[in-house]
Amino acid sequence: MGVIKINRPKESWWEKVYVFEIIRGLGITIKHAALSIFKKGYMPTYQYPEEMRPMSDRFRGRHKLRRRPDGSPVCVACYCCQTVCTPNAIDIVAEESPTEGIEKRPKEFKINMLRCIFCGMCVEACPKDAIYMTKEFELAKNTREKLQFTMNDLLEKEEGED
Repeated sequence: MGVIKINRPKESWWEKVYVFEIIRGLGITIKHAALSIFKKGYMPTYQYPEEMRPMSDRFRGRHKLRRRPDGSPVCVACYCCQTVCTPNAIDIVAEESPTEGIEKRPKEFKINMLRCIFCGMCVEACPKDAIYMTKEFELAKNTREKLQFTMNDLLEKEEGED
């Protein structure tokens, strides 16, 4: 098989300097600037801290653990969420439960939010529906240690609790 030579059409001087494309790009920029000045409702902008963006029902944000009526976590330390967690962000240490009818409970439950990829596999794997993901997306902290969520950070707050 040989080399096939393709003859390209010659470009004129006008096409080589791209004057038309530069003018077209400037026109688009000026149009958007004018619309943002004169039609405030046209631009899809949220005034972030005061106005929150609406989240989809399928959005996966911060993790939370459910509580029983007595205040203890619903989690039975079955290690399903830890096992299915691809980036190994979940760490559980189990202990015997003093409650009758419940074999064990988590002594420590940690999620390293720096490693978490928010895939939701831990939620799907939990047989007791103890862990769920909220729509909370503001997870910025001052230090890396503050993004190591413990059981106290993960347990959902009860009404009136702050």
